[in-house]
Amino acid sequence: MRTTRYVPLFLLSAAILAGCKSHPLADKAGMWSSSMEDLKKLNVSDVEIGQLVALKNAGVSDDMCLSLVQVAHGHQHPFASAASAASLNRAGFSDEQILDIARNDQLDTLSGDAVMLRLIRLSDPTVQLILERRMKKLTTLSSAQIGRLKNTGLSEKEIVSRIQSGMTDAQADAEAAAREHARAHSGTGFVRVHGRRR
Repeated sequence: MRTTRYVPLFLLSAAILAGCKSHPLADKAGMWSSSMEDLKKLNVSDVEIGQLVALKNAGVSDDMCLSLVQVAHGHQHPFASAASAASLNRAGFSDEQILDIARNDQLDTLSGDAVMLRLIRLSDPTVQLILERRMKKLTTLSSAQIGRLKNTGLSEKEIVSRIQSGMTDAQADAEAAAREHARAHSGTGFVRVHGRRR
């Protein structure tokens, strides 16, 4: 049962603002007993504290929570992407992968599509390739089009080749439609049967 992890935000905020290095509330929350001073230095807001509590309840480590706040502040905005970071964590992305996306300030932009790439069952190297292309703003197929091409029978290697060549979603849509049409009509052509004449 995890109810002991939930602490009223104003109480946790008060503990942080008071500068307590070790506070019963922090222990009760299961977080930050040794990181309260770090949070105080980051000058986190009440809203950010709520985000951090959500991350901790999702099983994210203290160090990772602090790093995500630091990265967000480095981009001159408060941390507000707990749901995105938690969904990536649940999908099996490593802390370093999540931080890499955060450093590019694209947690909310990429998290949904990144999780879909996992659901499509692409290999880790392919997922990483796709994420890196997206973070570099290179033309890259959406997870929906990748899944559609995969369903038409293209191998992962063939899909990666198309991605690396810069295939757009529009081009993928056209190819997928053509392949789907071909599959739907395969084996349905009229075949003349030649019988023996009497």
